[in-house]
Amino acid sequence: MTMIGVIDYGMGNLYSVSKALERLGCPYIVSGDKEELARVRGLILPGVGSFRDAMHILRETGLADFIRSEVQDGTPLLGICLGMQLLFDESEENGPTEGLGLLRGRVVRFPGVTNDGEPYKVPHMGWNRLRFHRSSPLLDGVEEGYVYFVHSYYVVPGEEEVVLASSEYDVDVPAVVGRDNVFGTQFHPEKSGAVGMSILNRYVGIVTGRENG
Repeated sequence: MTMIGVIDYGMGNLYSVSKALERLGCPYIVSGDKEELARVRGLILPGVGSFRDAMHILRETGLADFIRSEVQDGTPLLGICLGMQLLFDESEENGPTEGLGLLRGRVVRFPGVTNDGEPYKVPHMGWNRLRFHRSSPLLDGVEEGYVYFVHSYYVVPGEEEVVLASSEYDVDVPAVVGRDNVFGTQFHPEKSGAVGMSILNRYVGIVTGRENG
């Protein structure tokens, strides 16, 4: 049985995620077909681009309801970059847009100006250090190293306990989130060297544990 399903809805970094799974020796499929994805043991929701466009596609294709149903049934889910933001209640990007609502919180744009009135670059693009806050099977054995971010929006969580790790870019940026079988990384683990690959490998381990359990 295929272990991981990478959800293809036309807006994801499919190639880099697929290659990372290959490097980990993890069987996977890339698909937007709900029947195919229903047969896997864990899901990855990648994402690059607009929150509103992504949610429109997910709703129109039925993938939004499918993802919610799979999570309710206990299937592990990992959102990456925009995919992590989609896990939350809503985003202000291009006007208020409802998200998947799997985690409480909203997505807002970096102000681009510090409290002292100094401008800074948006999007946030580059390597920043993680700070771990809570234990999680996604972070077991992972070190607080540097990971690669590319984003103009960040999550303001409704519940602080979902923030497993953060990074700083003028504001405190939730970098790794998780609750129960739902996880997310604001950065790209597949492009983040040893630290990112360790986190992705931990997710594969979570899925494997479910398969063997």
